[in-house]
Amino acid sequence: MNHFELQGGELYCEDVPLAKIAEAVGTPVYVYSSATLERHFTVLRDALVAEGLRAPLIAYAVKANSNVAVLATLAALGAGADVVSEGEIRRALKAGVPPGRIVFSGVGKTAGEIAFALQSGVGEINVESEPELNLINKVGQELGLRATVAIRVNPDVEAGGHAKISTGKADNKFGVSFGEAERLYANAANMAGLRPVGVTCHIGSQITDLAPMAAAFAKMRGLVERLRAEGLPVERLDLGGGLGAPYFNTPEPPAPDAYAAMIAQTMRGLDIQFAFEPGRMVAANAGVLVARVLHIHERPEGRRFLVLDAAMNDLLRPAMYDAYHDIRPVKPRDGEPAAYDVVGPICETGDTFTRDRTLPPLEPGDLVAFMTAGAYGAAMASEYNSRLLVPEVLVKGAEYAVVRPRPTYEDMLARERPAPWL
Repeated sequence: MNHFELQGGELYCEDVPLAKIAEAVGTPVYVYSSATLERHFTVLRDALVAEGLRAPLIAYAVKANSNVAVLATLAALGAGADVVSEGEIRRALKAGVPPGRIVFSGVGKTAGEIAFALQSGVGEINVESEPELNLINKVGQELGLRATVAIRVNPDVEAGGHAKISTGKADNKFGVSFGEAERLYANAANMAGLRPVGVTCHIGSQITDLAPMAAAFAKMRGLVERLRAEGLPVERLDLGGGLGAPYFNTPEPPAPDAYAAMIAQTMRGLDIQFAFEPGRMVAANAGVLVARVLHIHERPEGRRFLVLDAAMNDLLRPAMYDAYHDIRPVKPRDGEPAAYDVVGPICETGDTFTRDRTLPPLEPGDLVAFMTAGAYGAAMASEYNSRLLVPEVLVKGAEYAVVRPRPTYEDMLARERPAPWL
């Protein structure tokens, strides 16, 4: 469910017309719905609690949408944060996420990032390899601190909507094997700079079938039981994220209550604290990218290009993942639909959002909204082709606020300096 609906013949975000935002802020622009963010988080939280899962920590995956206002909206509901860099730790802290509810993931943590995490009081560092385990121990000892760690396991289960977002197969870069996990957990228990508290897995993103999750989670339960049988304390089981969001052309993802019921059944009788790292399912349908039609280029052979002022630097997913986004007119017109190649102004063919998409009638100057753009949209945006970074707007009821303004060209150029000899 989202809160982008037609009212009086035009598309609104909650109680604010998207056209009003576009007029005030310009296009392209990301627009987020507070009500949708809040609903998606609370539906998942309530489903997990209803199944009796003990003290679930829901650490929102900051990489999906890292805007501080979005993070603060979720933090106010009790969300933690799953982070993969020092920058994301800083964003989470600025948004009011308690450091003890931050989980630090990622395969390439530097010594400086680990030190910052420990000094900030981050609640858990997920260990992805033996060299990283040794590095965290070294940094912890140098600081006179014990790092609370969980061992990330690669369960060799394939899942996810695209090869580039599948993370649970043995040939993916993430995590360690089950055999390594048992050995590393035992080693960590004897290291002065570490306090191992649990194990974790994450098998991919945009998962629309519970079967691979159930298979991976059953393996993780077995690991917990083996570690405990060896006399090692295991307090926490982090099951990652990955539950899909509806992109209108994909299978409907499982509902949070079905997901929670599967976990409860798989883990029945296991006394442990659970942690989760959802991102896309919380943020995706909470945001749209609003763009304006620049012109319509019709070729003699019949090809019709809808040229927008948004480009792949604003929304990279179609170019990078062949991702589908529903495209809706902000003020629909009467008339016959037509097929378009929807493209942006960047100087390469990859700047194509979709081909032969049948859309309602559109004219130059019309506004369109890319739906389900709240996750991995603005977070992956860039200034490629020296285009200004896309702004972000957060809506709550009848109010809206620009939560990341569009920089000026002067701002962009001021970050660069000539070399002295120039």
